[in-house]
Amino acid sequence: MNVIIIEDEARTARQLERMLRQYDETIHILTQLPSVAEAVAWFSENPAPDLAFMDIHLEDGLAFGIFEQLHLTLPVIFTTAYDEYMIKAFKVNSIDYLLKPVDYDELVAALEKFKLIHAVPAPGENTPASPDLNTLIQFMQQSRQATYRKRFMISLGTKIKSVEVADIAYFFSEDKATYLVTNEGQSLPLEYSLDQLVSLLNPDHFFRVNRQFFVARPAIQTIHTYSAGKLKLDLTPVARHELFVSISRMSEFKDWLGR
Repeated sequence: MNVIIIEDEARTARQLERMLRQYDETIHILTQLPSVAEAVAWFSENPAPDLAFMDIHLEDGLAFGIFEQLHLTLPVIFTTAYDEYMIKAFKVNSIDYLLKPVDYDELVAALEKFKLIHAVPAPGENTPASPDLNTLIQFMQQSRQATYRKRFMISLGTKIKSVEVADIAYFFSEDKATYLVTNEGQSLPLEYSLDQLVSLLNPDHFFRVNRQFFVARPAIQTIHTYSAGKLKLDLTPVARHELFVSISRMSEFKDWLGR
């Protein structure tokens, strides 16, 4: 099986590659690409692989931009931290939609589904069905009913501190570590990545404005508008670094504010 990985986080791409080889060491990974532009160029010059793994948020925009520029019919398994693109993903040949961090068992299930869907039926057998959009919508509704984290246990030396989610202003990553900042301004280390927090935090209360920050609505003090609609946020408590809403998240951020 020939596979391509379109992922802008090198560590995530390596982890995915290791899991693929664990599943089947004969899988041939043709290349790993970090952007829409590089993916479009590669597909324009090479025959399509059997299967593509794609993150949705890439260096230069959403992976759907690849399909907008090229007529691709190859099957895709999306691996992403954001679940709001599920329906759109299944409209562009998606076999499955795996939320990060990718679980090995879920990856195996997705690969088995790929084999089933693309298997050549024996004489007299029906062609396996394509992914069912109604089933997908039901899954999304069920996932929204999940119980989100109400508190985090923080290890501080020999002590463990309990922090209520309602008391957290925002989360941020720095030097490969993740921190939460309380409403009182205390910064505490957290044993979760921002990608992992996606499934733990209620999206009605927290929004990931870019790769470094997850922000609670009450923490946003002021929003500054720059040219071309660029947005800068002032937080309370004040953040260590200037905080801008990433271009790829701009529309979703405005919708989130308006809820």
